[in-house]
Amino acid sequence: MSFYGWAPYVPVAERRAKALKQLEKMKKKGLKVQPVLLSGRKIAASFWGKGWCDHMESFSDYANRLPRGRSYVRNGSVCHLEIQSGHIKAIVSGSSLYNVSITITPLVKKKWDAVRSACSGRIGSLIDLLRGRLDRGVMEVVAHRREGLFPLPGEMKFDCNCPDWAGMCKHVAAVLYGVGARLDHSPEMLFQLRGVNHEELVDVSAAITDAAKAGTSRRRIAAAGIADVFGIDMAETLPPARQPRTKTAPVKSRGRKKSTAVAPFPDPLTGDAIYAWRSSLGETQTVFASRIGITAASISQWEKRGKAAIGMQPRTLSELVKAWELTH
Repeated sequence: MSFYGWAPYVPVAERRAKALKQLEKMKKKGLKVQPVLLSGRKIAASFWGKGWCDHMESFSDYANRLPRGRSYVRNGSVCHLEIQSGHIKAIVSGSSLYNVSITITPLVKKKWDAVRSACSGRIGSLIDLLRGRLDRGVMEVVAHRREGLFPLPGEMKFDCNCPDWAGMCKHVAAVLYGVGARLDHSPEMLFQLRGVNHEELVDVSAAITDAAKAGTSRRRIAAAGIADVFGIDMAETLPPARQPRTKTAPVKSRGRKKSTAVAPFPDPLTGDAIYAWRSSLGETQTVFASRIGITAASISQWEKRGKAAIGMQPRTLSELVKAWELTH
């Protein structure tokens, strides 16, 4: 402890090594560690992720603390970040591991109704909404500084167990930026955080009309399914008997052929199984999703189901089984 009561400076590499050891202990106790990992210096690039960060930076009360938060999230100090309805929980590595909790007030019904009304008939599909492919008018509505979806300072309550007495310490600031990075890959989490259903913004009938105008007949829509037209994976629960079976992979050894059984495909397939599989490969939700040809948002939704079984399209299930055989 220094003369002023602060802990002595600890190099980032040393902090990270110490944090990893502590996180390993937490994993053994059941914590599903979800670190914030950036691919470069840019924290967020999507409409939703960048919009969140820009919104936070627009408030002068946060100006002094946010720069330190940027440094922390960039050097990988946000070891765990979990977004729930109205609540963000995180673990940030500093001179020690600090627990951060951010409580966010649900979006008031009056404001949500106004957003829904302003967006009515202007968003054709979930994929357009989540990828931020919106017209300028819709963007201005959902990202409006006071009447949009992002929370105001008075709607956020911060808590961190570090020795800094400030309302927003650098660890909280790092978590706020971490949320922006997370929204790049899982934008639906913003709606979950504010306690609203993003599907209510989508005009499905308009999407079908647009698809038909583009040459997609109703017969094709019925045959291929709405999921194919919109580019999203929709649940379709299959009975256990129809689950694809795993195969036996031949392995060559000293001139003789041996059969080594591929690890059995999870049955039932649960959110925990998907998370464990992806974690074993060391892949982000985006990279893992590309193996199967679906969106990272679908992977996020699956993993949230935890121990519950996942239902999905036969085509998606088939791709999952192929990926399983290649990675086991």
